Amino acid sequence: MILFPAIDLKDGLCVRLKLGDMNQATVFNDNPAAQAKAFEHQGFRWLHLVDLNGAFAGQSVNGAAVEDILEAVNIPVQLGGGIRNLGQIEDWLTYGVTRVILGTVALRQPEVVREACREFPGRIAVGIDARGGLVAVEGWAETSDMSAPELARRFEDAGVAAIIFTDIDRDGVLKGLNIESTLALARSTSIPVIASGGLASIADVKRLLEPDCKLLEGAISGRALYDGRLDAKEALQLIAGMLGT
Repeated sequence: MILFPAIDLKDGLCVRLKLGDMNQATVFNDNPAAQAKAFEHQGFRWLHLVDLNGAFAGQSVNGAAVEDILEAVNIPVQLGGGIRNLGQIEDWLTYGVTRVILGTVALRQPEVVREACREFPGRIAVGIDARGGLVAVEGWAETSDMSAPELARRFEDAGVAAIIFTDIDRDGVLKGLNIESTLALARSTSIPVIASGGLASIADVKRLLEPDCKLLEGAISGRALYDGRLDAKEALQLIAGMLGT
């Protein structure tokens, strides 16, 4: 089980949103690269980056901050937000991103996801963000009529490396992960699923280490790490102990 610390970028700053609302952003660090280095120093094995402005703009907006992070750390990085075409995907993989996350384009242009998986095997993830069980896109500004499992099934044979499933109704409000919906999605597809949205405390980490969650690749934590509700050392030691690593 991999615990992914999240760095959400807005206007070059490291922030956390409440319920995906860009007007409800709390700045936690004005130096994203320093934050990334801190996470690496704490022992995290991956970083999860999101260009929030880019998700709305449909193109990279916080590219400079992402590049600074890539230069600052040696652990693998997955990046989402505003990545809409093969050229953008190739650029970020060339810069050093390990895995690119495609969200809006997965709903709007699924053929782009399939082509990307063929061109860059093992390096493409799909971000499925759901509000009330339905997929939301364009920086969560628009809600579709497609369910999360339905979208996941589109890519069952495409070679997608992982699905990052975010429950928008829990994101940034520390209500705890929506384990029930996340496991339901994971059971509906053979693609590895990463839980996101609401991770609030060590209790959530313990829940993720229970037998029924073994089919999950991991989970993303944001606000709980920043405000101290989740102690990184305790969480990583617990995971290492449970997994025998």
